Amino acid sequence: MSRKLKWFSVLTSLVMLGVLLGGALVTKTDSGMGCGRSFPLCHGKLIPLDDITPALLIEFSHRLVSGSAAILVTILSIWAWKAIGEVRETKLLAILSVSFLIIQALLGAAAVLWPQSDFIMALHFGISLISFAAVLLLTLLIFEVDKKFDTNKLVVDKRMTFHIIGLTIYSYIVVYTGALVRHTESSLVCSDFPFCTNGDFSLPANMYQWIQMGHRTAAAIIFLWIGYVTILAVRHYKHQKVLYFGWIIAFILISLQAISGASVIFTKANLFVALLHGIFISLLFGLLCYFLLLLSRNKNNIAKQQIQSEETHSVDPNKLVTH
Repeated sequence: MSRKLKWFSVLTSLVMLGVLLGGALVTKTDSGMGCGRSFPLCHGKLIPLDDITPALLIEFSHRLVSGSAAILVTILSIWAWKAIGEVRETKLLAILSVSFLIIQALLGAAAVLWPQSDFIMALHFGISLISFAAVLLLTLLIFEVDKKFDTNKLVVDKRMTFHIIGLTIYSYIVVYTGALVRHTESSLVCSDFPFCTNGDFSLPANMYQWIQMGHRTAAAIIFLWIGYVTILAVRHYKHQKVLYFGWIIAFILISLQAISGASVIFTKANLFVALLHGIFISLLFGLLCYFLLLLSRNKNNIAKQQIQSEETHSVDPNKLVTH
């Protein structure tokens, strides 16, 4: 595989991660109107040089990174299509990465031009996340990670299949609830952890506490769920290194996610900690999507193994020796 393509895919993945973090930064700092109700220009200018404020710098920088990402993702998609188009997932991933990046940009533009509810705006991060995951999977295909782990022999049982699909879908729900916490500014409505007020087990008192505690409950469930599946992988998939090590990495990521989530409360919503919180869930979602990609090959792998098994046990009549 071309070294230039590999490095370009890594660069594009990092820029897409920057788009995710930039969006989270805009939300956390309430900089969405930093350029006023003007898009794609900023206060009606290509490069605003007057009345520069922190909000303007954050919003304008996010637009620059998003615009750069659009160019890089488009180039990567075309390049990968030509270079590894024979890999069946390549074209779909290329289409997904570009399509969801466009949807993300349109949703961002709509948020600037017309007021949107917090529940709609919370979708923004999730849509960007799908584009990031598609670019990340393209990068893994370009680096031929699946071949290095010999995934053409990977066979996943029904129980593990259920957990992979279920966790991928559920993780997206967790992402949405986390984004909703940011957009409704509910990060610090509960001053304690793990309960809203430790020692008081009453129900949340308002919508903001419900959103915060709903996210904590969803996060606790995914932590326990991934912990359980990691135990299954360690016990039953030692011979399949991609799942064995993959689920261990998944558990590390969800643990870091839980620690950073609690630290958001303890540090009074420190910006650096909040951004780390976004990085860990983004990487976890990308990993779960990679498991989905491998799962999509399961039927072909089973069929190949059955053919190989039949060929191994079949007897060539020409080789029979008569006495």
